[in-house]
Amino acid sequence: MLLENKCVIVTGGCNGIGRAIAELFAREGARVHVCDIDEARVAKMNQPEQRLRATRADVSCEADVDLFFDEALRYFQGSLDAIINNAGVSGPTGPIESMSLRSWKDTFEVNLHSAFLCLRRAVPVMKKAKGGSIVNISSTAGQMGYPLRTPYAAAKWGLIGLTKSLAMELGPSGIRVNAVCPGSIEGPRMDRVISQEAEALGIDPSKVRAGYVRQCSMRTFINSEDIAEAVMFLCSDKAARISGQALSVDGHNETLATVAL
Repeated sequence: MLLENKCVIVTGGCNGIGRAIAELFAREGARVHVCDIDEARVAKMNQPEQRLRATRADVSCEADVDLFFDEALRYFQGSLDAIINNAGVSGPTGPIESMSLRSWKDTFEVNLHSAFLCLRRAVPVMKKAKGGSIVNISSTAGQMGYPLRTPYAAAKWGLIGLTKSLAMELGPSGIRVNAVCPGSIEGPRMDRVISQEAEALGIDPSKVRAGYVRQCSMRTFINSEDIAEAVMFLCSDKAARISGQALSVDGHNETLATVAL
């Protein structure tokens, strides 16, 4: 098992990509502690017979993050081998002039500021251990831009900047920092994004969906398990010399602009 006995934190870990990561890591032998804002999902995930623990936490709230880390580090008896900053929201859809400052800030607080709050707690533990792996879940929107989704794209670009800067800052301590950039993930969240874009553009959702498929060289959406496999590799000893990278898992997105404009 690639991750046997490793202690791993996953934010936003009770649904979608986060859940796929948590469950794969547990199958590969890791002890995993996740957080999520949804209490019902946390209760369902928090089963004593599994190698998974879950805590209800809003990662944009400093107090919640501190309580979550206190609980996770007690569970791990002070150890931490990896953290995956996965929690995120899609943010508002529409032209820049239509957006409120509150919706802009909310997008940054969950998608970017939460990573800062979590890493501020995780890094001292990893420095003490002289090693660890950090993976930030960015997006292809954080590499190419995303019209009508500017706060989301800007926050995801910020995660890549955070990744590359911390790889330089933490490398001397033996800590690796990478980002994974998913493309279009099949599922309810992507369905909502497509519906919102179609409404903003005044076109049928099927046309927006076809645009997403057309922009990908492999002409397909991807799934959460594709992302989980990439994250597992980056957290494993097989990636011991990989740091500062932004790995796209998207079937090769050629462009994002054609979907919306």
